[in-house]
Amino acid sequence: MKLTVPVMTMPPQSDSFTWGYIDCALWSSLDDAGVPLDTNCGATDLAPETLESMKADCAAFKEQYWEFICGDLSGAGHDCWLTRNHHGCGFWDGDWPEAGDRLTEGCEAYPEVTLYVGDDGLIYA
Repeated sequence: MKLTVPVMTMPPQSDSFTWGYIDCALWSSLDDAGVPLDTNCGATDLAPETLESMKADCAAFKEQYWEFICGDLSGAGHDCWLTRNHHGCGFWDGDWPEAGDRLTEGCEAYPEVTLYVGDDGLIYA
């Protein structure tokens, strides 16, 4: 069942890091029935405050670690979400051999995030 909510689009200043981060967040997060959020939801289903928080975290991470991630922004966004939330893979698993440890340490400065679908059908953190 696709949720019916107001359409929200990512602002023009968004980039592939942020999209990779959001895509991974939806893919790796489950609804109350144990179904991955990306099965029935998308970025347009994020509550405005959730989207803003994600964008802010992505911008801060990119600013600090740009030199290490600029070659694969989408992959870095994906791995940032996974590492931050202590999934079984991420920056440390070998795809970032020269900076994996440093990027992992950077993610550890951010708290874990759990996404959930609110009563209004929007996704909150």
